[in-house]
Amino acid sequence: MELHDVWFVLIAVLWTGYFFLEGFDFGVGVLTKLLARNRAEKRVLINTIGPVWDGNEVWLLTAAGATFAAFPEWYATLFSGFYLPLLVILVCLIVRGVAFEYRVKRPEERWQRNWETAIFWTSLIPAFLWGLAFGNIVHGVKIDRDLEYVGSVGDLLNPYALLGGLVTLTLFTFHGTVFTALKTVGEIRERARTMALRIGVVTAVLSLAFLVWTQADNGDGKSLVALVVAVAALVIALVANQAGREGWSFALSGVTIVAAVAMLFLTLFPNVMPSTLDADWSLTVTNASSSPYTLKIMTWLAAVATPVVLLYQGWTYWVFRKRIGTQHIAESAH
Repeated sequence: MELHDVWFVLIAVLWTGYFFLEGFDFGVGVLTKLLARNRAEKRVLINTIGPVWDGNEVWLLTAAGATFAAFPEWYATLFSGFYLPLLVILVCLIVRGVAFEYRVKRPEERWQRNWETAIFWTSLIPAFLWGLAFGNIVHGVKIDRDLEYVGSVGDLLNPYALLGGLVTLTLFTFHGTVFTALKTVGEIRERARTMALRIGVVTAVLSLAFLVWTQADNGDGKSLVALVVAVAALVIALVANQAGREGWSFALSGVTIVAAVAMLFLTLFPNVMPSTLDADWSLTVTNASSSPYTLKIMTWLAAVATPVVLLYQGWTYWVFRKRIGTQHIAESAH
């Protein structure tokens, strides 16, 4: 296997880790409007992800940085062609981080309510736009002979990509719902399990339609296995949720995300961005990659740094592993 193939796999792993981890905290952010009935319950939801949300975003920074270094042509075409949706995602992530930190800086209810509303919208919008972006990456976009995107923003709003956006939005919300059931106690835990069933059914229908469409377009035997694993894991996650096995349900919803993302990258390879104008103009792991020397240096650096990051993040989740409820929320938010 060539180094550019190795880095394609590593970037796929980074995006998978990002969607697994950031997926549930996007979902929890959406639940601050859908599940929480009062201010105390909103604070419970926010506190379940408070210690980990910023660490989850490290995976995005690493994935984007690895793409820039390993596949500069891919990075340039992607970020120029998808400039508007990626800019919206960036703004949402900035506002979301500010909302988490500034929400309790003042005691006024209106101040805190406005920041909580910001958390909801800046969780929902990126959850949808990531699916839209990856739907276009897999489906293909207008790339010319100079390996540049020549389409418009409207071209990105095609049925396949829009369905992909709905899939990531519902799947992340389901992932966040089972995480909430795993991390809370009392009435909010029970309502989270009930909501997980409803959202999960919708997620299953949309995911099946999207993955079957993907398989029909570009799939092979490997991607078919990933499709079966994703759908089976989601169904079993729903069963585990109904049985009150929140840990299994969360793990299996994560398997669904991992298998679905793996399927997308399996159908994409050896391309990194297919061209809908001419297959010969597609960006591939070969024509979009950096030099072998650059990839070799990156490989050594990744081999040293990655275990450290994984150990630190795993330790963080272990420290903040306990369940919380409204009884753990102080009367004053300030």
